[in-house]
Amino acid sequence: MRTRLALFTGTAVAVVCLLFSAVLMLAIHRLTMQSLVREARVAGEFVASAVVRGEVSNPLPAVSDDLVRPVQVVNAQGKVVAASGELQGRPPMARFLPQAPKTHADGVVCDDMFGHNRCAVVVARQVPRAGGDWTVYSAAPALPFYVYPAVLALLGGGTIIATAAVSRGVYGSVHCSLRPVRAIRAELDEIHSTDLGRRVPLPEARDELRELALSVNYTLDRLEEALEQQRRFTSDASHELRSPITAIRVQMEAALLAPQDVDVGGLAREVLASINRLQRIASDLQTLTRLDAGAPGVREPVDVAEIVATELKGRHHTRKIVQFMEPGVIVRGDRAQLGRLVANLLDNAERHASSTVTVRVRSVPVDPGSADRFARGAAWVEILDDGAGISAQDREFVFERFARLDTARSRGAGGAGLGLPIARLIAESHGGTLTAADQAGGACFVLCLPLTASPSGLSVNGRQPALAARRQSR
Repeated sequence: MRTRLALFTGTAVAVVCLLFSAVLMLAIHRLTMQSLVREARVAGEFVASAVVRGEVSNPLPAVSDDLVRPVQVVNAQGKVVAASGELQGRPPMARFLPQAPKTHADGVVCDDMFGHNRCAVVVARQVPRAGGDWTVYSAAPALPFYVYPAVLALLGGGTIIATAAVSRGVYGSVHCSLRPVRAIRAELDEIHSTDLGRRVPLPEARDELRELALSVNYTLDRLEEALEQQRRFTSDASHELRSPITAIRVQMEAALLAPQDVDVGGLAREVLASINRLQRIASDLQTLTRLDAGAPGVREPVDVAEIVATELKGRHHTRKIVQFMEPGVIVRGDRAQLGRLVANLLDNAERHASSTVTVRVRSVPVDPGSADRFARGAAWVEILDDGAGISAQDREFVFERFARLDTARSRGAGGAGLGLPIARLIAESHGGTLTAADQAGGACFVLCLPLTASPSGLSVNGRQPALAARRQSR
């Protein structure tokens, strides 16, 4: 990167310097040639004045010691009457004439009289004479486009020096600017999965590189947290799987030690219970893996009340169920996943309820301050139990994987601590929320899902319709 940027900048500077040098040389060339033409005119005017006075001598004298230019005087017949010393015996240096008397004309003439392969700017001036006008030709050397070799060397050398200096400066500046990046890269190379507590250094300057370092450290924080969560999850999963396996092993070993005392039916029931627990844990782990991977399900319009009613109908209740169900609460989702969500909440409620589980399904109107996904309203599902309840500080903790509370919601209650995390993941994958709300005398879980269409019976002023209530005993 440093080299490419330095080469690019150097090339750009070189192009700019070359263009500047070309323009400067053309300007110098033009100004110098104008000065030389003026000198040639002065020399020609000096000789023309002598011709007018009839004081022409051959060879022609120089105007001054500082102004020596080759001059010729040509009569009307085209014969050289007088010339400067270096042009003695030479033919006329030019043949062109001014368009009118007492005017000037100039042009570039290349001839060996000015030197080998040399050219000169020739100025012609006519002088009226009896018998025909005479012409005075004066010359000045024509300069190349670079004027003088010293000018070409100066501009060329300046271009090279400027290009090299800028390229070196850019290379060094980028090198210094990327020093924090090298430090970040070096630190990242040293970070391994067993040592995620290290962080990249923060540059002192509060610029984009510091923001990059902050983003990297934030990413490392999340990575460390995710890895720690994965380790805890693996440890807890191993423990959960080990418990029923150990129970089966102990039961089978006891049966082998005293086979004559074994109650085959009782042993089979105990082993089957442990196997069922293993199956539930394996199924929950598979569901978590699929949800974590973001595996898409079939999305279709479903009636929330119908899903809840189906789950209630298909289970053996150990507690009294009280239902308040509003029909026609339609959401878009995966029917199987939403059924699993409701089943997990019902399992949790029946496991911890003292006597009664209450289920409410209703639609709520649009909240102006709600998120866009709830623009059409929300499906509101509440599942309450009259058990020990959940303290305010534990209402988020219960949604962590393998989370257990030091109350009746414990390992002995039969859960593996995966039902609520799975339920929340399903809710979030459907654009909704699942929270533990305030509830006096028990726990209350609230599921909120975005509606796909305005629910039937919802009035314009946002009032709730009458709820269809029915009770189901144990």
